[in-house]
Amino acid sequence: MRSVDLALYADMLAGEAASLAARVEREHGKQRQASIEREARAALPPFAVERLEELGLLSTRGDPATVAELEESLDAVEVLQAWVEGALTRAAA
Repeated sequence: MRSVDLALYADMLAGEAASLAARVEREHGKQRQASIEREARAALPPFAVERLEELGLLSTRGDPATVAELEESLDAVEVLQAWVEGALTRAAA
């Protein structure tokens, strides 16, 4: 394998890992927001909850399964990235 090809592939994998990490963080944020909204639903009067739902302000849904899938994907990309970087190091030696 050529070092240039490995370096380009490693860069692409780093970008993919960063993208997946950002998606994981967005999903975690949705889960935190959903928790806040659940508390608000319990504390606010029914008319306010109804109006907020109509406005779409109490509609966040966090999905733990999505987070788990994204985290598994990120782990797999990081394993491949480490292997490619190791191959790059060996090719440079």
